[in-house]
Amino acid sequence: MDALITAAGRALSAGDPLGALNRVALRDDAPALALRGIAMAQLGDFARARLLLQRAARTFSAREEMARARCVVAEAEVALASRDLGWPTRRLDSARATLEAHGDLTNAAHARSLEARRLLLLGRLEQAEHALAQLALHSLPPALGAIQALVAAGIALRRLHTAAARTALERAAENARLSGVVALQAEVENAWHALGAPAARLVAQGQERLLLLPEVEALLASKALVVDACRHAVRNGHVAVSLATRPVLFALARLLGEAWPADVPRDALIAGTFRTRFADDSHRIRLRVELGRLRAALGPLAGVCATPRGYVLEPTSATEVVVLARPIEDKHGDVLALLSDGEPWSSSALAMALGASQRNIQRALETLARVGKVQSFGRGRARRWVAPPVPGFTTTLLLPGPLPGGLG
Repeated sequence: MDALITAAGRALSAGDPLGALNRVALRDDAPALALRGIAMAQLGDFARARLLLQRAARTFSAREEMARARCVVAEAEVALASRDLGWPTRRLDSARATLEAHGDLTNAAHARSLEARRLLLLGRLEQAEHALAQLALHSLPPALGAIQALVAAGIALRRLHTAAARTALERAAENARLSGVVALQAEVENAWHALGAPAARLVAQGQERLLLLPEVEALLASKALVVDACRHAVRNGHVAVSLATRPVLFALARLLGEAWPADVPRDALIAGTFRTRFADDSHRIRLRVELGRLRAALGPLAGVCATPRGYVLEPTSATEVVVLARPIEDKHGDVLALLSDGEPWSSSALAMALGASQRNIQRALETLARVGKVQSFGRGRARRWVAPPVPGFTTTLLLPGPLPGGLG
């Protein structure tokens, strides 16, 4: 490899894409094309980066398997950065196997970390954790060590293991400092903000206050009966009942939880659940039916008892009832949560991450765009959506992935 290619590679490793381009911008040989692609990715031009990397992979000869595999790994990284979660992961698996077979363990580890980051975005925490477990931490260079620690912190944050998340972020910060890559240091700093930003609202006995992530973790481990409006569940310690697919039952549970220890009038339950201002006998009959279903669903956690004017929630063993709500509630908060990472997302990637239909996601994006909460650029399959982060709040509880207790 000639001196210019070596110098350009070192510039990219140090996070200096312009310095790399100054050395190889006018060259069209395979190594130069690959370096130009990586440089364009660091500058944010993902479409151009992917074209250059694909061209480089075609230009390398069939005997240069390792170089072609490196191009595939770089293209996978660009796909992840541009939130193309449907990128064919089998190519990445094949490239990683090729790199391992040729002894390029650093780039093979990088491929493994990309796989883990994609799984984390999709909320597949156990699979992401398994991918991380395949990495030999002692042999990783600082930049990869920082990325591995960031993924580990992300998994811990989604599970509300804040002590583990803090330990992982400390390791990420040290590795990012040793790497000297400014962008990586900024990513670690942003992750730290999640630990110190309000993550949810606690609503209890007519009052509410903001909670930090450690406080949310402590609340879920307490003896309180928690009506969790972040994941649409009712939980007490390690026992949890998911109502994510039963919105009427969850709406009733939340109304009863917000009023506890007082009862809720029948007309208020009808208005808040069935979205009607005028209650008739059919609504009252339906209310009794739905409350019976809620009573059966909650099982050993709580009962729903009638009072002269309405109904009250009576926990079986919990000392109190509280509602855990999002810090800022929005009809399409889950979509905004993913977009708030500042990266451009396609509607198909959002649908994959949220487990929803692409058409429903497109409708949500169009609604958010009309009120100025998101913006799009590009056309057709190249269309991407972005949104500014919600200032002062963390979106950890809005992202895909289970909370402690087995909820999915």
